[in-house]
Amino acid sequence: MNNSQQRGTDRSAARRAELIAIGRKLFADTSYDALSMDDIAKQAGVAKGLIYYYFKSKRGYYLAIIEDSVADLVARAGRHDDLPPVDRVHRTIDGYLRYAEHHQAAYRTIISGGVGFDAEVHAIRDGVREAMIGAIAEGAYGRKDIPQLARTALLGWLCSVEGIALDWIGHQGLARETVCDLLVRTLGDTLRVIEEFEPSYPAPARP
Repeated sequence: MNNSQQRGTDRSAARRAELIAIGRKLFADTSYDALSMDDIAKQAGVAKGLIYYYFKSKRGYYLAIIEDSVADLVARAGRHDDLPPVDRVHRTIDGYLRYAEHHQAAYRTIISGGVGFDAEVHAIRDGVREAMIGAIAEGAYGRKDIPQLARTALLGWLCSVEGIALDWIGHQGLARETVCDLLVRTLGDTLRVIEEFEPSYPAPARP
């Protein structure tokens, strides 16, 4: 690839990233059905054809936005490797809740499975779950490869986190710090149950 082609590729990637960033703001608190492509183009200040050029369809654009949001969520969850295990887990859960709080429409879409039954959004959600289980395992045990029983127990805990987070952003009756502490304590209980079944995977000491 020559320099001219590289510059064109870089500009195209930057333009696509810019459109995704605009879309994330538009869909932050607005559902998929509430925005038409005309609305999106008008609010983004671009021609509708440009969005079709990069993303093929409204759904393609939305999926790209969700995937970008997920990458942000996962990055936030795994950003605390220099902390002790208990603090690392606490920061991971707090980062997760912050994301749900500030990107409510996107979070609801990821967790509920998208527009109707959307297999691609379900796959994205499953990817988030695996990444979060990996982040929690890394924080608790210093490794992501864990026995099936431990993974199943953490998945059960994570599903409860999703339900609690959805209820929390819907009602906003509790402080984020309170919800975070609640989830950290229930995770501690789950880790201690895992230890009973898998003694080689001890739970971190209570703070």
